Amino acid sequence: MRILITGGAGFIGANFVHYIYDNYDYEIVVLDKLTYAGNKDNLKDIIDNIQFIKGDILNLDDVAEAMKGCDLVVNFAAETHVDRSIEDPSIFVKTDVIGTYNLLEYARKYDVRKYLQISTDEVYGSIEYGSFTEESNLDPSSPYSASKGGGDMLVKAYYKTFDLPVLITRSSNNFGPYQYPEKLIPLFILNTLNNKPLPVYGDGKNIRDWLYVLDNCGGIDCVLKKGKLGEIYNIGGGNEKTNLEITHLILDILGKPKDLINFVEDRPGHDRRYSLDSSKVKALGWEPKWDFEDALRETIEWYTENKNFFK
Repeated sequence: MRILITGGAGFIGANFVHYIYDNYDYEIVVLDKLTYAGNKDNLKDIIDNIQFIKGDILNLDDVAEAMKGCDLVVNFAAETHVDRSIEDPSIFVKTDVIGTYNLLEYARKYDVRKYLQISTDEVYGSIEYGSFTEESNLDPSSPYSASKGGGDMLVKAYYKTFDLPVLITRSSNNFGPYQYPEKLIPLFILNTLNNKPLPVYGDGKNIRDWLYVLDNCGGIDCVLKKGKLGEIYNIGGGNEKTNLEITHLILDILGKPKDLINFVEDRPGHDRRYSLDSSKVKALGWEPKWDFEDALRETIEWYTENKNFFK
């Protein structure tokens, strides 16, 4: 079995490459542009045993080279940071929509056995009560979530129009090793370790459902093996916490004072609460294995030991 993992040098992608390497005897191909958020060192312990292609899903030659002969395709390649999408939406539309289109076209051309699109709970927008199911309407609030939703719609269209064997997963907020420190948990860990202010948006009461990245990898694997083609599967951690709760936990674990917290002006279109109903993927046999606080401590330990990793 030969698997292409696009964006495999990024945060979730690199963890998934390691997951596949550890659990399957697959030929692994990684295609990654190595933007600021992609780091080949994320794969340094296995790089000699996989095929790594530095390339862009917007470049058709790169896509053709990487996908040829592959049975499975898992697409992690994306621009993902909301703040950056507000500053410059164009690259998000290009990568998350046109890049997805390129991959779908070559998946069709090369007759791949399965194509799995990695998406996000942010495509649903904010929810005050209850949880989003896979049937919920899309209501994105940022150029990032809108571009991911656009990519998802293309994937669904290729299933309906061309019978391409596709799957989509939408996960809640991931955390864990290798995450670039622009997202809340790694940024706040590193700022705390360096006694720098922790910039909390608004009142800090925005709620996210947190999912340890290794649990997400297990969920993606479960969907890849057992998911019904053409379907979407939500993967949530069941750990809803406010940003302020996360901030306090990090400070408490590292034994640092609360006066490092610095409330800043809220960002535009900041969703208040995300919550996923994961019963559909659980019906396939997946359950998260990690306790939240144990996983957070593991993550803090990794960043403590790798403080200079992203320099």
